[in-house]
Order: sequence, then C-alpha cells, then structure tokens
Amino acid sequence: MILSLLHALVFAFLGLLHIYWVLGGTWGMIAAVPTDEKGKQLFKPSKFGTLIVALGLFIFGCINLLYTEWIASDLKIMYLKYGILMIALIFGLRSIGDFRYVGFSKRYKSSLFAQLDSKYFCPLCLLLALTHLVLYVF
Repeated sequence: MILSLLHALVFAFLGLLHIYWVLGGTWGMIAAVPTDEKGKQLFKPSKFGTLIVALGLFIFGCINLLYTEWIASDLKIMYLKYGILMIALIFGLRSIGDFRYVGFSKRYKSSLFAQLDSKYFCPLCLLLALTHLVLYVF
C-alpha cells in the first residue's frame, strides 16, 4: 500500500510540473526535451500536449490509489490491475528508449537532456516500471 502512495506522490509532482509548464513556467523545461547532436530540440512541446501528459500522470496516480484502496471505488480490481500493468509497460518502454536520443539505449549522450536522462529520468522510469510490476504480481 505504501508503494502505491509513493507512486501517487511521484505522479502528482510530475503532473504539477507539467501544469507549471502549461501555465508558462520555464524551470527545468530546457532539460526536459531531447536534443539532437547540434543542440536542436527534437520537438517543441505544445501546451495542449503538455496538459495531456499532466492529466495522464494524474490518472496514473489515481489508478495507484484506487488499486490499493487509498480511494474507495466500485471499479473492478481486474481493470485497475490491467491499469497497473499498462503503467509498468509504459515506463518500461520509456526506460529502454528509442535507441537514439532517449532511454538507456540512446546513442547520443552528450546533451544536457541525455546526461539527465541517464542519471535521473531512465532510472526513475525503470524503478516505476519494476515497482508497478511488483504491484501487479502481488
């Protein structure tokens, strides 16, 4: 149960960070988007896309709280269990990456994003994947 609460707190923090960006905040933004070898961002996040990511993160947190009954619900546990598995798969795939700029598989490793990705983002994604698998199995 504590694990799901920790997950919800991580997702709430990340969701709030994305809301901050939607509202025009810039702290951390430069390091949050992968860049190519020339330092050019691979994509320009839109406010709408960033809002969707924030909502997804909040939903992930809610799934965790519902799954371990921190929040009461009439949802069948089977649906929540598959939600936990999907979260594990999403973050597992994110930790593996695209074999070029993102994830443990990235080849380009010298940008600020790549360095932070290797040091913080990938390990966090892998930890989220593995701990969600633990919740799914047990």
